[in-house]
Amino acid sequence: MWDPDIYLVFADQRARPFYDLLVRVGAERPRRVVDLGCGPGNLTLELARRWPDAVIEALDSSPEMVAAARERGVDATVGDLRDWKPRHDTDVVVSNSAMQWVPEHAELMVRWASQLGSGSWIAVQMPGNFESPSHAAVRAVARREPFAKALRDIPFRVGAVTHAPAYYAEQLIDAGCTVDAWETTYLHQLTGEHPVLDWITGTALLPVRERLSDEEWQHFRSELIPLLADAYPTRRDGTTFFPFRRVFVVAQVN
Repeated sequence: MWDPDIYLVFADQRARPFYDLLVRVGAERPRRVVDLGCGPGNLTLELARRWPDAVIEALDSSPEMVAAARERGVDATVGDLRDWKPRHDTDVVVSNSAMQWVPEHAELMVRWASQLGSGSWIAVQMPGNFESPSHAAVRAVARREPFAKALRDIPFRVGAVTHAPAYYAEQLIDAGCTVDAWETTYLHQLTGEHPVLDWITGTALLPVRERLSDEEWQHFRSELIPLLADAYPTRRDGTTFFPFRRVFVVAQVN
């Protein structure tokens, strides 16, 4: 279950890739701007500020996130982005840190390109850190007893779930788009007693939390903490460096 409050603990650092993505979108006066995977709506409001004359459409699969977005005044709806289809006046489609949850996300982008009008924009940002030490630590603890049975069918992502930028560029160029694709590794400087654990609790650890009782969850955390501390040591000034790779794709339909 998504918790908007936990997710927003690192709101400023999570938002930076969104702005780096949006600056590459050249739409001037779009009629409709769609935010797929809008989360708690804090960044959807930025879309409305940039394009005040556009209709803003927002979608998320989490009822908790949609409720939080609505509290911010965003007209969000609950839905699966795999089922979403652009309306005739859609000029910009944005998906920030959401499509990595969908294995067939590249096919979705190609499909949207075929459904959007000439001049429309698709802008996508996805984490590409599934082979990072943080995820390796989660997988290691999940294989231990007493967690292995409860977590055995959770698809802890390994390998090219998020592809290299060139893969998306090839797919979308073949679909008739002009493409700008790149990757960036951000070096987040975190503070707190267990900062990396706090970060992944709001994202990667959600499927784990849902499967475990409160007691099991605390046990899981206690076994994960030393692994994360070894992988991400705290500096003498109290800062923990957390590298985070992200992949960006901006495509304009020709």
